[in-house]
Amino acid sequence: MTFQPSRAIVTGSDSGIGKATAVALAAAGMDVGVTWHADEEGARDAAREVAELGRRAVVRHFDATDIPACGDVIDDLVAELGGLDVFVNNAGTGDNAPFLELTLDQWRHTVSVDLEAAFLCLQRAAGHMIGADGGRLIAITSVHEHQPRVGSAAYDAAKHGLGGLMKTIALELGREGITANSVAPGEIATPMTGQEDEDPRGKDRPGVPLGRPGDAREIAAVVAFLASPQASYVSGASYVVDGGMLQMGPQAGSHLESDDWRQS
Repeated sequence: MTFQPSRAIVTGSDSGIGKATAVALAAAGMDVGVTWHADEEGARDAAREVAELGRRAVVRHFDATDIPACGDVIDDLVAELGGLDVFVNNAGTGDNAPFLELTLDQWRHTVSVDLEAAFLCLQRAAGHMIGADGGRLIAITSVHEHQPRVGSAAYDAAKHGLGGLMKTIALELGREGITANSVAPGEIATPMTGQEDEDPRGKDRPGVPLGRPGDAREIAAVVAFLASPQASYVSGASYVVDGGMLQMGPQAGSHLESDDWRQS
């Protein structure tokens, strides 16, 4: 296990899972590139937490809708950090609409941000890892990488695609000592789910075996493991972190008593 990561980039690390991941990687001994799209102060807060752990934080604005400029941000961060060992593609979005009502613009927006921008940034990041001591590419996907949801056609397609992309990267870059894995969260208490990073333990979720949403730090802990030397033989995997929700498929389906689930 000669791989000892010291430099990481986490896109969309101004809040939620991204911020928790930046802090977790700093706690593991890494300097971190922090990016933000709309919440600069959130990114500065993340950077302060990284600095409190004795690590360096570099903050940059990052717009995943601006392709290929978003890839240039990755190159800039790598130059500032002096190299790259771990890249976490966390930035994403979603347009919810029934399939027959989903507009082409909505489709293109979600697929562009969640898949095309991810492809470009992962490719740029991987390019900086070639010829080094190895690297870790990690994509935050979703349980909807594995199972669909009504009203999320574009999001489901993009996350399925991103999961498949990571598997292909694992095949192609394994000889370079680069691993590629996905982390697929269920419902996590973050601003994206309208929960503003609150403690999820007071929320009741009967359809989740653990009975609650997840905490962003619970996702970050899995990312930190995949970024570590201990995960040296893990590649092409997708770690579902959802409190057991995906295991409820037939159980939940056989116990539904209305057609409410058909509504997005």
